[in-house]
Order: sequence, then C-alpha cells, then structure tokens
Amino acid sequence: MTERYASLAEVADLLLSEKEARGLLVTQNIAMEHAQLVSQISADDAKKLIEELKEVSPVTNFTAVKIADIMPRFPTEVRAIFSKERVVLENETINKILEIVAKYL
Repeated sequence: MTERYASLAEVADLLLSEKEARGLLVTQNIAMEHAQLVSQISADDAKKLIEELKEVSPVTNFTAVKIADIMPRFPTEVRAIFSKERVVLENETINKILEIVAKYL
C-alpha cells in the first residue's frame, strides 16, 4: 500500500463509497460531510487539475493538491499556498496557475 496526497473531492468520494459499502463511524461521517461541503469541484476534475498543475514548475504533488482544494482566484491566495515552500514565484507562474484553476471553476 502506498501513500499519496488526496484532494478533498477525492476524500469525499472515497468516504461516500465506504458509507454505501459498510457504513461510517460518526467521525468519518463528519469528515465526509466536511469534504463534500468544502470541495468546489468533482473528484475527476480535481485529478485532471492536479495533473495539469504538476506540469508547472515549481508545483509539487503536495502543492497541486492544496491548490485543487483551495481553488485560488487571486495571486495573494497562490502566494499563501506557497508561503512555506522555499521557492520564489514569478508573476508569470502565478498567472499560469490561476489560468489553469479558472478552467475548472
């Protein structure tokens, strides 16, 4: 079994399928409801978005998932996502990220 980052949309889908298969604990049900409420796109769109974002340097798998979860609309939101990363974002890169995200809004 390998570990990977999952977007909130994917988490919502995974928990929903588990709920249908065997039921969920109270905390799992709360997590599913939160993921459904907060995620702004479908799991399929989130996967496509993450793959597109990973083609932009310096976007990593982790930051791509965070971007898919937050769906930033403004440059300051993109900068906030990258604030803990040790990279300098050029305006061109930020605009490219925002263009990709805008296709899925």
